[in-house]
Amino acid sequence: MTKALILVGGFGTRLRPLTLSKPKPLVEFCNKAQLLHQLEALAAAGVREVILAISYSPAVMEEFLLKAQHDLGIKVVCSHEQEPLGTAGPIAYARDFLNTKEDFFVVNSDITCAFPFAELLAFHKAHGREGTVLVTKVEEPSRYGVVQHDASGKVLRFVNKPKQFSGNLVNAGVAAFSPSVLARLQPKPASMEKEILPVMAQEEQLYCMPLRGYWLDIGSPKHHLLGAQLRLAHHRATEPAILSVHPAVVGDVLISPSATIGKGCLIGPAVVIGPNVVVHDGVHIERSTLLEGCVVGKHSYIVDSIIGWKSVIGQWVRVEGNTVLGESVTLSDEIYLNGGLVLPHKNVKESIAEPKIIM
Repeated sequence: MTKALILVGGFGTRLRPLTLSKPKPLVEFCNKAQLLHQLEALAAAGVREVILAISYSPAVMEEFLLKAQHDLGIKVVCSHEQEPLGTAGPIAYARDFLNTKEDFFVVNSDITCAFPFAELLAFHKAHGREGTVLVTKVEEPSRYGVVQHDASGKVLRFVNKPKQFSGNLVNAGVAAFSPSVLARLQPKPASMEKEILPVMAQEEQLYCMPLRGYWLDIGSPKHHLLGAQLRLAHHRATEPAILSVHPAVVGDVLISPSATIGKGCLIGPAVVIGPNVVVHDGVHIERSTLLEGCVVGKHSYIVDSIIGWKSVIGQWVRVEGNTVLGESVTLSDEIYLNGGLVLPHKNVKESIAEPKIIM
């Protein structure tokens, strides 16, 4: 039985202020905990045991994991690291949980894509070498480590953050490994990308499989919103019934059935509205996410922003520029926010026209 290890990581500092209220894996992405997207895809591919490599153990995770195990028919266990171990150390640290003769997946929790686990495993078994990484094309390869390979998919080398163009395929953060890879790893801080995978490539033990479709690291607010846009477009192409049909909707929009939309609103494109959200009359929302329980007053305008759980936005308010409101934030009537990061439980009474952390 194939298992999977998800690299959950630390405290989600890039996604603050949202992660001040919830652990990063439980922050909703397209109205579903980010971790649940991955668990569902793994369960659909036949995985029945998932290990979360995690450096902390918030109690709120326990309720979520119990429900996920029940709903998906899988077992989820946590491998608690005592210190940050990078991307290679956690695999070794979880050796006792893996403890299998079967191949296993390793997944970065910060990414969104279509997660072709079954196809990846079939390709991995077909070539019979020690590892297979999923690769994806990016527009700015200089930000990543470029993967160079031959016609069969065998990885030839990694070029770390190239200054000159040397390809545009990068590691997508999803891999399949044979159990023998565990002999290469030690439970100490180490990087798969910089220390382990290049050696495997030199020894001709590593292959890559190109990812079809969208991919993005959604670990920051800006990319969280862009990732939602890509995810909604993916639904339009593959499962259009998931998207919302409403007189106010323009483009790809996902609205929870329990949300309330007032008269004369314009919602979309690329908008996600969570459970029990109330949007009053005349509101205009574009490329934004409204998390559970928030309220938007009449004639307000929200674009390129994330509105945190149970936040209340007054009337005639304008929010834009990758603004993120934490949990239970209140914005007074007729103010303007541009690029603000507002910590939870704050009451904002004055406009802020430039990016700023509001404490």
